[in-house]
Amino acid sequence: MSFTAKQADRLLYDRCEDCHNDYIFDGNWSISDINVNDIAQGDNLARWESILKSVAMGDMPPADKKQLTPQEKASLLHWLGSSLDNFAEQHPNPGRSTLRRLNRSEYANSVRDLLALDVDITPLLPGDDSGYGFDNNADVLSVSTTHLERYLNIAGKVSNLATGIVPDSATKVSYVVPKDGSVKNSGVPSYDLRMSDDLPLDSRGGGSFTFYAPITGEYDIAGYLNANTNNEVDRLDIHRYNYTLTLNAGSHTIGMAFRKQLALNEHVPTVRKGTDYVVLPDRPPTKLTLDFIVDGARVNTVQVPSYHLSSRFSQAAFLRDIMEIEVIGPLATNATITAATDTPSTRKIFICQPENTDSTAATSPTEIACAKRILTKLTTEAYRRPSTPDDIEPLVSVFTYARKDLDFKASMATALQALLVSPGFFYLQEPAPQNINPGAVYQISDTEFAARLALFLWSSIPDRTLRELAQSGRLREPEILNNEIERMLRSDKALALTRNFAGQWLYLRNLPYHAPDVFEFPQYNVPLQQSMKRETELFFTRILQDDRSIFDFLNADYGYLNEQLATHYGIEGVNGQAFRQVNLTEHSGRGGLLGQASILTLTSNPNHTSPVKRGKWILDNLLAASPPPPPPDVPALVAEHDGIALSAREQLKRHREDPVCAACHKRMDPLGLALEQYDAVGAFRTEYAGQRIDVTAQMPDGTQFEGLPGLHDILWERRERFALAFTERLLTYALGRGLEAHDQPTIRHIVTTAKADDYRIQSIVKAVIASMPFNYKKAPEAPDEKEQIATAH
Repeated sequence: MSFTAKQADRLLYDRCEDCHNDYIFDGNWSISDINVNDIAQGDNLARWESILKSVAMGDMPPADKKQLTPQEKASLLHWLGSSLDNFAEQHPNPGRSTLRRLNRSEYANSVRDLLALDVDITPLLPGDDSGYGFDNNADVLSVSTTHLERYLNIAGKVSNLATGIVPDSATKVSYVVPKDGSVKNSGVPSYDLRMSDDLPLDSRGGGSFTFYAPITGEYDIAGYLNANTNNEVDRLDIHRYNYTLTLNAGSHTIGMAFRKQLALNEHVPTVRKGTDYVVLPDRPPTKLTLDFIVDGARVNTVQVPSYHLSSRFSQAAFLRDIMEIEVIGPLATNATITAATDTPSTRKIFICQPENTDSTAATSPTEIACAKRILTKLTTEAYRRPSTPDDIEPLVSVFTYARKDLDFKASMATALQALLVSPGFFYLQEPAPQNINPGAVYQISDTEFAARLALFLWSSIPDRTLRELAQSGRLREPEILNNEIERMLRSDKALALTRNFAGQWLYLRNLPYHAPDVFEFPQYNVPLQQSMKRETELFFTRILQDDRSIFDFLNADYGYLNEQLATHYGIEGVNGQAFRQVNLTEHSGRGGLLGQASILTLTSNPNHTSPVKRGKWILDNLLAASPPPPPPDVPALVAEHDGIALSAREQLKRHREDPVCAACHKRMDPLGLALEQYDAVGAFRTEYAGQRIDVTAQMPDGTQFEGLPGLHDILWERRERFALAFTERLLTYALGRGLEAHDQPTIRHIVTTAKADDYRIQSIVKAVIASMPFNYKKAPEAPDEKEQIATAH
């Protein structure tokens, strides 16, 4: 006999009425506010989805109340889920669609691909707010006058670079090499490590960065060395070493580094007499080999002293290293430039070239025709749809106006600047088809679908293959679409999913700004921080590229380590700075996201761990079961009692004595306490505050477990919940909006689809792309409702 709505009503009243009534009003709702017939009418869907999640998670009924039998729970969940899914199927709702501006990552990637310009302009662009965990949320991507001025300025610089405009004078691009702050007033530490994959294998220290030469000419590469003082912000000429060479127009990797030896070739004193006493060097400086490196090859070598000695300061407390690298140029004037500018950008932009383009004169019909040809091609890519005369004419007008004072190339650069801040490029435009009924649900066009697809997987614009398939109407054919998704995920552009989706889902973007206490954790430095971040990024990337199960995020028995990170974890046999896959079967203390130092560090305070932060992170990101925000005036945890330091477990026990705090902490604390054997930078430990760490924990339903292996078991039992949580995050990112109750049936359908393929990550990605909200929109409800489309004024 099937479970009926009447049975559901009776069961919910029996288990919920004690707390959720008009008097106690627990959770701000009463059983009298809802009715089992609501779902069929589309009422209170958010409340019913909340009930479904709470019962499925085991949070309701509370552990101290009468529990559902396994049969009752299964029947209720099936009735709730099927009822909600049936309503969604009969009443499709793709959700609201807010006009969406490109965020700075999407804008930078789109400029890169549109102009074939290998320059990362992301750091130059203003930051974006986040909504529902991601910075591509349409509701928070506002635009101000200051915002537009910044974009206009950067668009001008980018356009000049792409078209090969010769700067009026030499410019300087600087790169500050990431270093740790002063340690005990003794200068900035340097590292006996190869600091970049772009540097030679036998290098140490230094760094590298990408530099774009606008034209072929002479450039000066220079680096400032540390002064080995307690004030490493000084940039003195005596510490500046430079080399001038010719660079071809285009992108280059510029670096400087010292030579790596089997034994250190610098003597570093270790005797100190406090922070007020400067240790004088006990021997004269020796000569060190400093290399200038371009595109991975050494182009020049100089000998520099191993330390600097002056009347103002003197010490040799750290290795010599490069603090800042700069490139100045082009040094040649227009008359001495011998090679024409020939880059991927100029080849892509200038598909035609009229005669006599260097002079400033009235534009000829030939020039106008060439300008239109160039702009037609670029706007088709930039606007993510076939361009129209209405798109081209404003840009041609800009070109014609500029041509009065500038040559052909500079005038095209001005038109490109206008293109890069035009509404068609700056916003994702999806106008409703003509003659569509108000409030009707309709499928977006293939070109609009291609634009959504490229933003989702690449954070960029569609490439030529996607555009041609969309314009031919074949992109959505199942086999073609499947092949295209797999092609896009194999592309280097798919790293955008790692940087933008995983970087925000897992909070990895915050790691460079997280500063553990250097006195508590002296082993934490910039190279270790970079290794932590790289481990998690590689972990996500390989799961995506290799199409592994998403459950590897929970309990994978492999990881990606280099020597420094392996040493931090206490794992032997990993040598060198290169990352490689390491089997963790014999290391039960590692594995999955929760065994990685990046996550453990991000969920800690600067000088101690935080079981509350770690537990909340798990609920937020792995189970999508976020606790409510804390009430106002919550007292801080008490770190000691009667002069005796308290363990995290003891602090939380005292905190939970407050009934107001207990309700949420009983869900968060067990998850976080199981990770207490990892300190605030993710290193393993067995004692804290002179006490042996206890990692036993108990879930609200009474399930007991111990440490990370036990937590892995807890999460494995809730793997279906994790699949829903991961899909919810991915769909939020893909749609660029927050999810609502009517989106939950879509999430369940995606997970059901992925289940048939062992929950492989690409099956979830493909199901998201095939989902109704990704493919459909709803027309404005009222006939006179204004369409959300941006236009130039």
